[in-house]
Amino acid sequence: MNCHNEATEDDHHHHHGHGHGHDHDHDHDHDNEEEFLKESLLHHIDLDRVNCFNELETGSAKKVFKPFFKRLDTTDKLNSDCDPELLLFIPFTGLVKLKSIIIFGGGQGSSPSQMKAFINKDDIDFDYVSSATPVQEWELVDGISHEVEYQTRITKFNNVRNLSLYFPDNFGAESTEIIYIGLKGEFTELKDDPIITVYELQPNVKDHKVPGIDSMNYQIN
Repeated sequence: MNCHNEATEDDHHHHHGHGHGHDHDHDHDHDNEEEFLKESLLHHIDLDRVNCFNELETGSAKKVFKPFFKRLDTTDKLNSDCDPELLLFIPFTGLVKLKSIIIFGGGQGSSPSQMKAFINKDDIDFDYVSSATPVQEWELVDGISHEVEYQTRITKFNNVRNLSLYFPDNFGAESTEIIYIGLKGEFTELKDDPIITVYELQPNVKDHKVPGIDSMNYQIN
C-alpha cells in the first residue's frame, strides 16, 4: 500500500527512548503514572459507542482502552479478522484537544506499522479512509516490549468530537494485534444550556415603515 508519511521527528515521541536501551529510559515512562493520568482521556471516551471495522471478536476494540497500569496486560487485546486492516471509531463525551496517541502492539510482526487519524467524521468506513487525506499519519515502531507515544500536531486536533484511527498494515503478520491505546489531551464538557435565538436586536427602519414617514421625508427634501 502506497502511503505518504507526513510525520515529522516531533511526531515520534519516545521512539528512540523505547527502541534503543529502554531499560535506562523507562524510568521516565510518561514521567510516572500520576503524571500521565493528569492528561488521560480514558474517562472521556464514550466506550458504549466505540466501534471497530474488521475486528476478530466483536467488542474487543473497547477493551484496549484500559487503565494505564494495565497497558501491558495482554489479556484483553484487539485482533483484526481477515486481513491486517483495522479502523476504530472513538467518540468522546465532550470536546477534546488531542495531544498524543499511545500504542502498544502485539509481537511477531502483528503490531501496526502505520496509523492515520481522522476527526469529526461520523460515517467513516474503509472506502473513505483508503482515499481521503488524514489529519495526520505516522510510521509506527516495531520490535519493542512497551508502549510508544506519538505526538499530534495539536493545532489540527482542537474541538475533536470523535477520532477515527486507521491502521492499514502491520509488520508482516496475517493479522494485526493491538494491546493498548492511550489518548492524552484536554477535555471540555459540552453544555446543555438551551440556545436562545435573538431574532432582532436593532430593528431596521426599512423593515418597520411608519405610515406617512416616506411622504414626510419627501416634503423635507
